[in-house]
Amino acid sequence: MGITKSEIFTDQQNEIALIAKAFGHPARVAILQHIFKKQTCICGDLVQEIGLAQPTISQHLKELKNLGLIKGNVEGTSVCYCINKEKWDEALGLFKQFLEQDSDKNTKCK
Repeated sequence: MGITKSEIFTDQQNEIALIAKAFGHPARVAILQHIFKKQTCICGDLVQEIGLAQPTISQHLKELKNLGLIKGNVEGTSVCYCINKEKWDEALGLFKQFLEQDSDKNTKCK
């Protein structure tokens, strides 16, 4: 397995890549969309909503939580998840800045 050499890239480039990796799996996209749709912390309904096994959902939730895109609160015997607004806004800003680069400036390439 090769080394990514992430240290040669800027913090911003590494952050964009990490968040893009999270968006790179449709289950994680579906989980985020479901949390946004519910507009509240969600606990056990992801298995029924997404249609994947509980361990698979848990692994995707772990990935999203490790990135900080969601946060979890313990409520009784379960953990309820919601969007981490601060981290989401930060990710939105990074992607907006990245995606709004002016491609018209590169006119020499045909």
